Amino acid sequence: MYAVIKTGGKQYLVNEGSVIKVEKLEGDAGSQVDLSDILMIGGDGAPKFGTPVVDGVKVSAKIVKQGKAKKILVYKKKRRKGYEKLRGHRQHFTELKITKIGA
Repeated sequence: MYAVIKTGGKQYLVNEGSVIKVEKLEGDAGSQVDLSDILMIGGDGAPKFGTPVVDGVKVSAKIVKQGKAKKILVYKKKRRKGYEKLRGHRQHFTELKITKIGA
């Protein structure tokens, strides 16, 4: 069984047991999360597509960890003006393990 879920403005294709990194969700490591924005579900017979979401279906996941991604550097420069700026950014993420796909 597989599903396409939407969270944090992005879409993910998930199976039971898969581990994904998504934009930060509230909760501590070990807690349960239910995702309700299911765009498509398939596996048994023909796939079911939502308009925009499939009704009555949810994906259960367990929070594995909360963390920060690798640092990216943002560098800005205007030539011949003496303007240079260097900033770093680390994006927060939540790592989820999909436990159940279904109603």
